[in-house]
Amino acid sequence: MSTGRPQDGDLQLASVTDKQKPGSTALVEYTPPVFKEEEEDLEIKLRRIMENVPVRVSNTSGSSAGSGSGDFHQYRQMRRKEQDRLTRMDADYQRRKEVVEFNMRMEERVKTAEERTAKKRLKRQKKKQRKKEKKSKLNANGEEHKKEQSSDDDDDGDSGNEEEAAK
Repeated sequence: MSTGRPQDGDLQLASVTDKQKPGSTALVEYTPPVFKEEEEDLEIKLRRIMENVPVRVSNTSGSSAGSGSGDFHQYRQMRRKEQDRLTRMDADYQRRKEVVEFNMRMEERVKTAEERTAKKRLKRQKKKQRKKEKKSKLNANGEEHKKEQSSDDDDDGDSGNEEEAAK
C-alpha cells in the first residue's frame, strides 16, 4: 500500500513549467553545474590539455582475424620505437638523478667549507682580540713598569755605585 510519501528508492519528478522554453517538452530543464573559480580554472586547463595533447595511434592493425605478412614488421618497428623511447626516458632520468646528487654533494661541500671558514675566522678574531688585550695590558703595565724602572734606576744608580765601591 502506498502512503503517498516517497520511500527509499522511489523517485519523484517535478515539472518546471515557468522556466521551460517555448516548444520544449522536457520535464526538467538542464542547468550547467556552477563551478567555483578554482574548479573552473582546473576545468579550463584540463580541456586545454585534452585538446592540445596529440593522440598517437599509428599503424593500427585491422579487425580481421588473421595477421598478414606485413604485420610482423609493423610490430617490430613499433617495438623498436617503444624501446628507444624507454631508453631515452631512462637516460634522462639517470642524468637528472646525477644532477640532483651532484647539487646535493656540492651544497654539502659548500656548507662544510663555510663551517670551517667560520671556525677559523672565529679563531683569528679571538687571537686578534687577545693580542689587543695583551698590548693594552702591556701599555698599561709598561707605563707603570717604566715609572717603577725610572724610580728604580735612581735608586739602583746610588746602590750600584756603592756596590762597585765595595768591590
